[in-house]
Amino acid sequence: MSDAVRRVQSGSPWEESFGFARAVAVGDRVLVGGTTSFKGSVLYGEGDPYEQARIALGTAIEALGEFGLDAGSVIRTRLYLTHARDVDDVGRAHKEFFDAVRPVSTLLVVEGFVDPRILVEVEVEAFRGAVNS
Repeated sequence: MSDAVRRVQSGSPWEESFGFARAVAVGDRVLVGGTTSFKGSVLYGEGDPYEQARIALGTAIEALGEFGLDAGSVIRTRLYLTHARDVDDVGRAHKEFFDAVRPVSTLLVVEGFVDPRILVEVEVEAFRGAVNS
């Protein structure tokens, strides 16, 4: 694969104000940065950790689609929650996307996010080469 770097924007207002990309590809790796259930200026799933996780994971996978990848290419996920009580709900959403894939995963409980209504933020890392089971 080429070592050229390609960046994809999603239209998040924070991408412009903070100066970052939704996803970056270099070589065989594609990294998707912190993704929430915001679509533009609207937070979907307010108060519902399962719904926020489902939307955030879907948005992250959509970003992978810009590189011709899907959930099957994901090798790592990171899940950030504001409440330990939401682990089961967020885990259920994660399993819906990745049960057959089984990426390595890290789940962290954090103090909070830039908007206090956000309950979940996710990151994914994908591989663009041949995948061995």
